Amino acid sequence: MAGETILGTVSQLWRYPASSLAGERLDTISVGTTTVDGDRLFGLVDASDGEIARPDREARWHKVPLIRTRLTNAPMSEEWRLEIAVPGGGWLPAPDPESDRAVSGFLGFKASIRPFGAENAAPGYGGPPTEARYAKAPIHLLTTASLARLKALHPEGKPDPRRFRPNIVVDMAPVEGVFPETEWIGRKLAVGDLELTVSEPCRRCGFTIIAQEGFDTDPGILRNLVRHNAHNLGVYCIVDRPARIGIGAPMRLMD
Repeated sequence: MAGETILGTVSQLWRYPASSLAGERLDTISVGTTTVDGDRLFGLVDASDGEIARPDREARWHKVPLIRTRLTNAPMSEEWRLEIAVPGGGWLPAPDPESDRAVSGFLGFKASIRPFGAENAAPGYGGPPTEARYAKAPIHLLTTASLARLKALHPEGKPDPRRFRPNIVVDMAPVEGVFPETEWIGRKLAVGDLELTVSEPCRRCGFTIIAQEGFDTDPGILRNLVRHNAHNLGVYCIVDRPARIGIGAPMRLMD
Protein backbone atom coordinates (compact mmCIF):
# COMPACT_ATOMS: atom_id res chain seq x y z
CA MET A 1 0.00 0.00 0.00
CA ALA A 2 1.15 3.55 -0.70
CA GLY A 3 2.65 5.20 2.35
CA GLU A 4 3.05 1.94 4.22
CA THR A 5 6.03 -0.35 4.64
CA ILE A 6 5.54 -4.09 5.15
CA LEU A 7 7.90 -5.19 7.91
CA GLY A 8 7.01 -8.86 8.34
CA THR A 9 4.25 -11.35 8.97
CA VAL A 10 2.64 -12.79 12.09
CA SER A 11 4.26 -16.10 13.05
CA GLN A 12 2.82 -16.70 16.55
CA LEU A 13 -0.29 -15.60 18.44
CA TRP A 14 -0.77 -16.06 22.19
CA ARG A 15 -3.18 -15.41 24.99
CA TYR A 16 -2.64 -16.17 28.68
CA PRO A 17 -5.88 -17.36 30.29
CA ALA A 18 -4.28 -17.53 33.76
CA SER A 19 -1.64 -15.06 34.83
CA SER A 20 1.87 -16.58 35.22
CA LEU A 21 0.79 -20.00 33.89
CA ALA A 22 1.80 -21.16 30.41
CA GLY A 23 0.13 -19.37 27.53
CA GLU A 24 -2.19 -20.77 24.90
CA ARG A 25 -0.86 -20.61 21.34
CA LEU A 26 -3.58 -19.98 18.74
CA ASP A 27 -4.02 -19.67 14.99
CA THR A 28 -6.21 -16.58 15.39
CA ILE A 29 -6.94 -14.10 18.16
CA SER A 30 -9.63 -11.47 18.61
CA VAL A 31 -8.19 -8.17 19.81
CA GLY A 32 -10.58 -5.82 21.56
CA THR A 33 -10.11 -2.21 22.50
CA THR A 34 -7.58 -2.97 25.24
CA THR A 35 -6.50 -6.61 25.15
CA VAL A 36 -6.87 -10.04 23.57
CA ASP A 37 -10.19 -11.75 24.27
CA GLY A 38 -9.70 -14.44 26.91
CA ASP A 39 -6.44 -12.99 28.19
CA ARG A 40 -5.61 -13.09 31.93
CA LEU A 41 -9.01 -13.99 33.32
CA PHE A 42 -7.66 -16.09 36.22
CA GLY A 43 -4.89 -16.05 38.78
CA LEU A 44 -3.05 -18.58 40.94
CA VAL A 45 -2.79 -17.85 44.66
CA ASP A 46 -1.34 -19.32 47.83
CA ALA A 47 -4.44 -20.87 49.38
CA SER A 48 -3.29 -20.04 52.90
CA ASP A 49 -3.26 -16.27 52.51
CA GLY A 50 -4.50 -15.41 49.01
CA GLU A 51 -1.09 -14.11 47.89
CA ILE A 52 -0.93 -14.18 44.12
CA ALA A 53 1.83 -16.11 42.34
CA ARG A 54 5.07 -14.19 41.71
CA PRO A 55 7.41 -16.37 39.64
CA ASP A 56 9.50 -13.29 38.89
CA ARG A 57 10.36 -12.82 42.58
CA GLU A 58 9.90 -16.04 44.57
CA ALA A 59 11.52 -19.40 43.86
CA ARG A 60 8.55 -21.34 45.21
CA TRP A 61 6.53 -20.17 42.19
CA HIS A 62 9.19 -20.97 39.56
CA LYS A 63 7.38 -24.10 38.33
CA VAL A 64 4.14 -22.23 37.61
CA PRO A 65 4.94 -21.52 33.91
CA LEU A 66 5.10 -25.30 33.36
CA ILE A 67 1.35 -25.57 34.04
CA ARG A 68 -0.53 -25.50 30.73
CA THR A 69 -3.77 -23.62 30.14
CA ARG A 70 -6.50 -23.48 27.55
CA LEU A 71 -9.98 -22.03 27.12
CA THR A 72 -12.46 -24.53 25.76
CA ASN A 73 -15.33 -22.38 24.54
CA ALA A 74 -15.65 -20.52 21.28
CA PRO A 75 -13.90 -17.17 20.84
CA MET A 76 -15.98 -14.09 21.71
CA SER A 77 -18.17 -16.09 24.12
CA GLU A 78 -18.96 -14.44 27.42
CA GLU A 79 -18.57 -17.70 29.35
CA TRP A 80 -14.96 -18.85 29.23
CA ARG A 81 -14.15 -22.37 30.43
CA LEU A 82 -10.61 -22.70 31.74
CA GLU A 83 -8.75 -26.01 31.78
CA ILE A 84 -5.26 -26.59 33.17
CA ALA A 85 -2.77 -29.45 33.06
CA VAL A 86 0.25 -30.00 35.30
CA PRO A 87 3.23 -31.83 33.77
CA GLY A 88 2.40 -35.52 33.41
CA GLY A 89 -1.30 -34.94 34.06
CA GLY A 90 -4.41 -34.56 31.93
CA TRP A 91 -6.63 -31.56 31.41
CA LEU A 92 -8.75 -30.54 34.39
CA PRO A 93 -11.47 -27.88 34.70
CA ALA A 94 -10.53 -24.85 36.78
CA PRO A 95 -11.28 -23.34 39.18
CA ASP A 96 -12.15 -26.65 40.76
CA PRO A 97 -11.05 -28.64 43.86
CA GLU A 98 -9.50 -31.35 41.66
CA SER A 99 -7.35 -28.94 39.67
CA ASP A 100 -6.36 -27.16 42.89
CA ARG A 101 -5.19 -30.49 44.32
CA ALA A 102 -3.17 -31.20 41.18
CA VAL A 103 -1.53 -27.76 41.23
CA SER A 104 -0.86 -27.98 44.98
CA GLY A 105 0.75 -31.39 44.58
CA PHE A 106 2.92 -30.12 41.75
CA LEU A 107 4.07 -27.01 43.61
CA GLY A 108 4.43 -28.63 47.03
CA PHE A 109 2.12 -26.29 48.92
CA LYS A 110 -1.59 -25.49 48.86
CA ALA A 111 -2.46 -23.28 45.93
CA SER A 112 -5.71 -22.35 44.23
CA ILE A 113 -6.76 -21.01 40.83
CA ARG A 114 -9.31 -18.22 41.16
CA PRO A 115 -11.07 -15.90 38.73
CA PHE A 116 -10.19 -12.23 38.47
CA GLY A 117 -13.63 -11.04 39.52
CA ALA A 118 -16.90 -12.94 39.76
CA GLU A 119 -17.68 -12.20 36.10
CA ASN A 120 -14.95 -14.64 35.03
CA ALA A 121 -16.10 -17.52 37.24
CA ALA A 122 -17.67 -20.57 35.63
CA PRO A 123 -21.33 -21.30 36.40
CA GLY A 124 -21.56 -23.04 39.77
CA TYR A 125 -18.27 -21.71 41.10
CA GLY A 126 -18.80 -20.69 44.72
CA GLY A 127 -15.27 -19.86 45.79
CA PRO A 128 -13.69 -16.45 46.22
CA PRO A 129 -12.36 -14.35 43.35
CA THR A 130 -8.95 -12.73 43.43
CA GLU A 131 -7.45 -9.53 42.08
CA ALA A 132 -4.70 -9.16 39.51
CA ARG A 133 -1.48 -7.71 40.88
CA TYR A 134 -1.38 -5.27 37.97
CA ALA A 135 -3.82 -3.95 35.39
CA LYS A 136 -4.05 -5.83 32.10
CA ALA A 137 -1.33 -4.62 29.79
CA PRO A 138 -2.17 -3.40 26.30
CA ILE A 139 -1.22 -5.62 23.38
CA HIS A 140 2.33 -6.93 23.65
CA LEU A 141 4.14 -7.26 20.31
CA LEU A 142 7.56 -8.81 19.74
CA THR A 143 9.59 -9.37 16.57
CA THR A 144 11.90 -12.21 15.68
CA ALA A 145 14.40 -9.49 14.72
CA SER A 146 14.71 -8.51 18.37
CA LEU A 147 15.00 -12.16 19.40
CA ALA A 148 17.79 -12.52 16.83
CA ARG A 149 19.54 -9.47 18.27
CA LEU A 150 19.36 -10.97 21.77
CA LYS A 151 20.71 -14.26 20.42
CA ALA A 152 23.64 -12.43 18.82
CA LEU A 153 24.45 -10.81 22.16
CA HIS A 154 23.97 -14.05 24.12
CA PRO A 155 24.82 -16.91 21.72
CA GLU A 156 24.65 -19.63 24.37
CA GLY A 157 21.14 -18.58 25.42
CA LYS A 158 17.73 -19.54 24.08
CA PRO A 159 15.54 -16.45 23.63
CA ASP A 160 12.32 -18.42 23.19
CA PRO A 161 9.26 -16.15 22.79
CA ARG A 162 7.62 -17.92 25.76
CA ARG A 163 10.10 -16.25 28.07
CA PHE A 164 8.55 -12.88 27.19
CA ARG A 165 4.80 -13.68 26.96
CA PRO A 166 3.91 -11.67 23.84
CA ASN A 167 0.46 -11.66 22.27
CA ILE A 168 1.81 -11.17 18.75
CA VAL A 169 5.13 -12.41 17.37
CA VAL A 170 6.08 -10.99 13.98
CA ASP A 171 8.59 -12.78 11.75
CA MET A 172 10.91 -10.01 10.60
CA ALA A 173 14.38 -9.95 9.07
CA PRO A 174 17.12 -9.17 11.61
CA VAL A 175 18.36 -5.58 11.80
CA GLU A 176 22.01 -5.55 12.76
CA GLY A 177 22.81 -3.81 16.01
CA VAL A 178 19.29 -2.85 17.12
CA PHE A 179 16.09 -4.12 18.74
CA PRO A 180 13.88 -2.62 16.00
CA GLU A 181 10.47 -2.27 17.64
CA THR A 182 11.98 -0.31 20.52
CA GLU A 183 12.58 2.44 17.93
CA TRP A 184 8.91 2.60 16.91
CA ILE A 185 7.55 4.30 20.04
CA GLY A 186 4.76 6.69 19.02
CA ARG A 187 4.38 5.21 15.54
CA LYS A 188 1.38 3.35 14.14
CA LEU A 189 1.27 -0.25 12.95
CA ALA A 190 -1.30 -2.26 11.01
CA VAL A 191 -1.31 -6.01 11.64
CA GLY A 192 -3.79 -7.36 9.14
CA ASP A 193 -6.92 -5.32 9.89
CA LEU A 194 -5.73 -4.53 13.42
CA GLU A 195 -4.41 -1.00 13.91
CA LEU A 196 -2.09 -0.18 16.82
CA THR A 197 -0.06 2.69 18.22
CA VAL A 198 3.26 1.64 19.75
CA SER A 199 3.04 3.21 23.19
CA GLU A 200 6.05 2.08 25.24
CA PRO A 201 8.83 -0.49 25.47
CA CYS A 202 8.17 -3.63 27.50
CA ARG A 203 10.41 -3.62 30.57
CA ARG A 204 11.51 -7.15 31.40
CA CYS A 205 11.60 -8.79 34.81
CA GLY A 206 12.94 -11.96 36.42
CA PHE A 207 10.26 -14.08 34.73
CA THR A 208 12.40 -14.07 31.58
CA ILE A 209 15.18 -16.16 33.14
CA ILE A 210 12.96 -18.99 34.50
CA ALA A 211 13.12 -22.47 32.95
CA GLN A 212 10.16 -23.70 30.94
CA GLU A 213 9.57 -26.78 28.83
CA GLY A 214 12.42 -26.92 26.33
CA PHE A 215 14.79 -24.40 27.90
CA ASP A 216 16.67 -23.92 31.16
CA THR A 217 17.02 -21.14 33.70
CA ASP A 218 19.27 -18.48 32.17
CA PRO A 219 20.17 -15.23 34.02
CA GLY A 220 22.10 -14.12 30.92
CA ILE A 221 18.82 -13.39 29.13
CA LEU A 222 17.90 -10.55 31.49
CA ARG A 223 21.48 -9.46 32.06
CA ASN A 224 21.94 -8.77 28.34
CA LEU A 225 18.65 -6.89 28.06
CA VAL A 226 19.64 -4.70 31.01
CA ARG A 227 23.07 -4.05 29.50
CA HIS A 228 22.10 -3.52 25.87
CA ASN A 229 18.47 -2.35 25.74
CA ALA A 230 17.67 -0.62 29.04
CA HIS A 231 15.83 -3.70 30.45
CA ASN A 232 13.47 -3.83 27.45
CA LEU A 233 12.35 -6.32 24.80
CA GLY A 234 9.26 -5.91 22.65
CA VAL A 235 6.66 -3.16 22.91
CA TYR A 236 3.22 -2.45 24.30
CA CYS A 237 0.66 -1.13 21.83
CA ILE A 238 -2.61 0.76 22.20
CA VAL A 239 -5.47 -0.57 20.07
CA ASP A 240 -6.74 2.01 17.58
CA ARG A 241 -8.89 -0.39 15.56
CA PRO A 242 -9.93 -3.76 17.04
CA ALA A 243 -9.88 -6.79 14.72
CA ARG A 244 -9.44 -10.51 14.48
CA ILE A 245 -6.04 -11.52 13.10
CA GLY A 246 -4.42 -14.79 12.10
CA ILE A 247 -1.07 -16.37 11.41
CA GLY A 248 0.46 -14.91 8.25
CA ALA A 249 -1.12 -11.47 8.62
CA PRO A 250 1.24 -8.77 7.31
CA MET A 251 2.53 -6.07 9.63
CA ARG A 252 2.92 -2.64 8.11
CA LEU A 253 4.41 0.56 9.48
CA MET A 254 1.86 3.28 8.77
CA ASP A 255 3.23 6.69 7.79
